[in-house]
Amino acid sequence: MRVRVTARVKAVTPNPSYYHKLIEFLRAYRDWTQYVVNEIWNLNYIPSMKELHYRFYKVLRQQGFRAHHCHKIERRAREVVKATKKNNGSKPILRKLTARLGCQDYKLNMQGKVLRIVALNNERVELKLLWYEYLNKYFNDGWKLKEILVSYRENEMWVYFTFEKEVVLRQPRAVMGVDINFNNITYTIIDMNGKLVTMSVIPFNGLKRALAHRIIAERIQRKYSKRWRYVKGIRESIRKHGRRARNILVDSCHYISRRIAEIAKEYNTLIVLEDLNKLRIRANGSRRYNKRLSLWTYRRIQTYIYYKALVEGIPVIHADPRNTSKKPPIGRKLTFINYRWAKLPNGHIVTRDIVASWNLALKGL
Repeated sequence: MRVRVTARVKAVTPNPSYYHKLIEFLRAYRDWTQYVVNEIWNLNYIPSMKELHYRFYKVLRQQGFRAHHCHKIERRAREVVKATKKNNGSKPILRKLTARLGCQDYKLNMQGKVLRIVALNNERVELKLLWYEYLNKYFNDGWKLKEILVSYRENEMWVYFTFEKEVVLRQPRAVMGVDINFNNITYTIIDMNGKLVTMSVIPFNGLKRALAHRIIAERIQRKYSKRWRYVKGIRESIRKHGRRARNILVDSCHYISRRIAEIAKEYNTLIVLEDLNKLRIRANGSRRYNKRLSLWTYRRIQTYIYYKALVEGIPVIHADPRNTSKKPPIGRKLTFINYRWAKLPNGHIVTRDIVASWNLALKGL
C-alpha cells in the first residue's frame, strides 16, 4: 500500500533579491489560481484536466510560469472548485500565498540543506532550510520525495515536503476499537475470537487548554470591541492566544495518535475508527457544545492515527458508530446507571466510552 506523509520545515532567503522574487512568484501563483477558479466557477460543470489545459495553458505560460507550474495551478483550481461545490459553498477566495511544486521545479541539496526553486521566467531562488533531525529518517529509510508546498505566512517562509513509500500491511492478530471524545480517547482490544484482551483510557487535555486560550481571546475582543482591529498590540495579543490554542491542539493530536499507533503495533491489531461524517451538522444548534465543537479536532486525530499506523504497516478501517454506546458488547441487556456509567450483564460497571470502543472492535472483527 502506498503511504504519504508530510513534513514542515522553516526556511529563510539568504539573499534579499531571492526574497522579493519568491514573494512575487507566490503572489502570481495565487492570483492566477484564483483567475482559473473564477473561470471554472462560472461553468455549470467541472471540466476535465485536458479541457483546462487547452483553455489556460497558453495564458499561464505568457505570465512566465513553467509548464509544470501551469499543470499544478490548473489542478489546484479544479480541486478547490470541486470541493466547494460538493459542500454547497460560495465562490472560494484564495488568500494564502502558497505554491505547489513538482519534482521538476525544485532541487534539494542535502549537504548544505539548500532548496533551489524555479520561479517566474525560469529564475532560480535559493532557500536555506532550518533542518530538523527527524527528517533524516525519511531520506534514509526508503522514502521518496515527491511534490513540495512553499508557503509564506505571518512574515515567515515554510516548506512542506511530501514523502511516499510502499508499505506492506501486517496480518493483524487482534482488533482495536478507538472511541474519540472531548476529554479522552478510549480503546478496547479483542482477539480474533472476540475475547477481551485489554482496554484503557488516554486523557486528552488539549481541548480544555485550547478552549481557555480561545475564551481569553474572546474576552479581549469584547473588552476592546470598538478598537481592537486598529491597535497592533491588541491584535497581537489575540493572535498570540489563537496560536497557542492551535499549537496545543496539534501537539495533543500528535501525542494521542502516536500512543495509539504504538499500542496497536505492540498488540499487532487492526485499528477501527468511527465514521464521523457530518458530525458538526448533526450537533448544530447545541449551545452547550458549540465552543468545544469549534475546536474539537476529531478529524485531525483520526488522520494522524491513520497515517502513523500505516507507516508501521498497521491496517485502519472506519465503522458506523451508530448505537455503539448503547448496545451491550457481551450480549443480553445493558443497564444504564446514568448518562455516563452503565452496568454490564456480568455485573461490571463501565463507562459508555468503553462500551462504544468495545462495540467498534466487534464491528471491526
